[in-house]
Amino acid sequence: IWQITVYLFLVTLNILTSVMLLSTGCKCFSCGLLVQSKIFLHVLCLLPLILVKFSGCAGNNGIRYETNNLDFKVRTDGTIYAAHQVQIPSKQTMFMVTAWDHQALERWETMVRLLVGEKSQHSGHKVKAFKTHQNSNGLRRQKRDWVIPPINVPENSRGPFPQQLVRIRSDKDSEIHIRYSITGVGADQPPMEVFSIDPVSGRMYVTRPMDREERASYHLRAHAVDMNGNKVENPIDLYIYVIDMNDNRPEFINQVYNGSVDEGSKPGTYVMTVTANDADDSTTANGMVRYRIVTQTPQSPSQNMFTINSETGDIVTVAAGLDREKVQQYTVIVQATDMEGNLNYGLSNTATAIIMVTDVNDNPPEFTLTAYPGEVPENRVEVVVANLTVVDRDQPHSPNWNAVYRIISGDPSGHFTIRTDPVTNEGMVTVVKAVDYEMNRAFMLTVMVSNQAPLASGIQMSFQSTAGVTISVMDVNEAPYFPTNHKLIRLEEGVPMGTALMTFSAVDPDRFMQQAVRYSKLSDPANWLNINATNGQITTAAVLDRESVYIKNNVYEATFLAADNGIPPASGTGSLQIYLIDINDNAPELLPKETQICEKPNPNVINITAADADIDPNVGPFVFELPSVPSAVRKNWTITRLNGDYAQLSLRIMYLEAGVYEVPIIVTDSGNPPLYKTSVIKVKVCPCDENGDCTTIGAVAAAGLGTGAIVAILICIIILLTMVLLFVVWMKRREKERHTKQLLIDPEDDVRDNILKYDEEGGGEEDQDYDLSQLQQPETMDHVLNKAAGVRRVDERPIGAEPQYPIRPVIPHPGDIGDFINEGLRAADNDPTAPPYDSLLVFDYEGSGSTAGSVSSLNSSSSGDQDYDYLNDWGPRFKKLADMYGGGEED
Repeated sequence: IWQITVYLFLVTLNILTSVMLLSTGCKCFSCGLLVQSKIFLHVLCLLPLILVKFSGCAGNNGIRYETNNLDFKVRTDGTIYAAHQVQIPSKQTMFMVTAWDHQALERWETMVRLLVGEKSQHSGHKVKAFKTHQNSNGLRRQKRDWVIPPINVPENSRGPFPQQLVRIRSDKDSEIHIRYSITGVGADQPPMEVFSIDPVSGRMYVTRPMDREERASYHLRAHAVDMNGNKVENPIDLYIYVIDMNDNRPEFINQVYNGSVDEGSKPGTYVMTVTANDADDSTTANGMVRYRIVTQTPQSPSQNMFTINSETGDIVTVAAGLDREKVQQYTVIVQATDMEGNLNYGLSNTATAIIMVTDVNDNPPEFTLTAYPGEVPENRVEVVVANLTVVDRDQPHSPNWNAVYRIISGDPSGHFTIRTDPVTNEGMVTVVKAVDYEMNRAFMLTVMVSNQAPLASGIQMSFQSTAGVTISVMDVNEAPYFPTNHKLIRLEEGVPMGTALMTFSAVDPDRFMQQAVRYSKLSDPANWLNINATNGQITTAAVLDRESVYIKNNVYEATFLAADNGIPPASGTGSLQIYLIDINDNAPELLPKETQICEKPNPNVINITAADADIDPNVGPFVFELPSVPSAVRKNWTITRLNGDYAQLSLRIMYLEAGVYEVPIIVTDSGNPPLYKTSVIKVKVCPCDENGDCTTIGAVAAAGLGTGAIVAILICIIILLTMVLLFVVWMKRREKERHTKQLLIDPEDDVRDNILKYDEEGGGEEDQDYDLSQLQQPETMDHVLNKAAGVRRVDERPIGAEPQYPIRPVIPHPGDIGDFINEGLRAADNDPTAPPYDSLLVFDYEGSGSTAGSVSSLNSSSSGDQDYDYLNDWGPRFKKLADMYGGGEED
């Protein structure tokens, strides 16, 4: 009874609530629409409904709008406005608008797409809102446009296909017949026929599985037309998004990654980064890749020497103890898994990371021995005296391994240096400055080795990085040397022969060897010096002359040799330079030796000077004077002093006959004592023109030729020309006489001058078919000599007596010319030895196959009645042929 009472009370309250909801047109703020299965809940809603009733919550026409985007709101008239200043990063934005109708107790939802245009002067954008309602019959357009929310299609769907996506309907489908269609990529544009639509019902289908990695979204447009093709509704945009599925494994950019890390690095040191890409949607777990290290090889000194950032792929060290000398390379297998690294659901892939442990200078070089021996001959350089060996466990041929040696003590004079062999890293102790056995018999060096690169932090040098080197110096026979080489002495020239100049001795550096030194000359250009072979005393072998050609800048140089008697012998050279001091031993010479002057005095005087082989002060100023004997010299000439080196010679008298005069002049120098010399200058006195120059006749006269001599020379020239002319006339006369002895006939009629020889030209190719052997001279003549008289087969000179030709008269008479020619013609015709000889094959051979044949063949083929009498008219030779072939077959 108690349960029945409570149920009846609740039913009564439910009826009252329903009546109030229908009368007020407001929804229940607590639960929305009425749900009959939960009627009892509306008891609690009674008070809010009463408040709504009396507060007037109903909007315009009882409709209230809400959005799921806080940046935009909808007024009661359906206007959408921006709630505040909004920055839209893309060209459009979409959000959902919900409309509540409290009177009809219905709710509608639609997608609003706002396109971003030019900036407006208003505080916000106003967009008309369109509402559609969704029920079991699909989407129906209520006002001026239809908007369909984006359609999500999962990729790799197994169907069955075609699979319905959405149904499109127009409000006018109850009034007229409407046909629906879609356009865009995936419908009527490649890829074709991915989507289709039933033109009658408006149901849109997907025809095959989708692949988001191939195309993530599609934008189609739906069209509604009547049966005549007229547009019924404006096209509606359909956005189809392919929902990603985890169907792609992560792919590493490289299958093998190479990195490096210094040995001894601290934990947390960055090594390298590996990257894997997943073709799935990166905004979902399908494309979120996580990394982990699967294995590490070798696992020394720890199995976890490295770690990887699961999100970035950065590999860093996680443990200390990296030592290149123990492990030079690590191989790490890295796994990338999507689904945020979930190994149960995610897809995985692996790559290899090779990590090289790079060398640092954490091992100082160490000598293999504590002491090294060596020896070197004295006076030798660039000789390796010892090889220093070291060991270094760092990477070979790197700055951490390359050794650098230096001498820290035992060589204050710098005789040695240590060079590094680039291949073996050994130190080569080399002599760079010659050592002397007499000065140092041994060296004790202390050497130290280091690397090109400094030691790593915290690494100390080893005590084995220092060693000792003992170098012994070997004594060798050294050459004697002159302590003062290029010895210079000064003395006056003219030193007599046999004068001792100096002792030019050498020193033998081998103090511990008892050796003798011998001296000799090596170079003495003028052969002026001698040297004592035992003590090196130098004496003169001739008078030293400063003016000799062997003197250069007053210095005479000779070279001497000093040799010891060691084994093997050694020798050294020394140069002696003798500076010769000038003495006044050369008298001055007058210059010039020859000159000319006019026969009458004029300003054109003769300038004279002097040359002295000596040097100052044994030269000028000079004194020029004329001798007193002969007296004519001073009578005809005079000398005027210009300065210390020049004077003028001129005529004293008014006229001097043209000729050559030898004028003696005494020239004295300024030496102590002074020297003088009488020199003769040849002066040509000649007549001069108005310019003061000697005329040609005057020059001849000045040369010593008088008028008679000139006339004689001219007569000789005339006689010579006359003789030449006579010889030419005689030669012309003789030539003329030779021409008058020729025949008194016209040269054009002289047959001897009109016989021309031309080169024979053979016929064409058709005239080449003959046997040349028939025209050649046989090697022997036996068959010719033994052959009977008759036809001959070769060119040959007949054997027999030669006829006598008429003798040409010495001076022929013109009337005898014809007789002479006729006699010669007859003699030639009767001469069988005169060419051309009777060789039938030479004249009438036509070649093999010729249709004409030959004369001999005519004889054999004739029938005997051939007439050859016409040959008699051609001359004696052809008459012989007529007799030969006209005699019948017996011939």
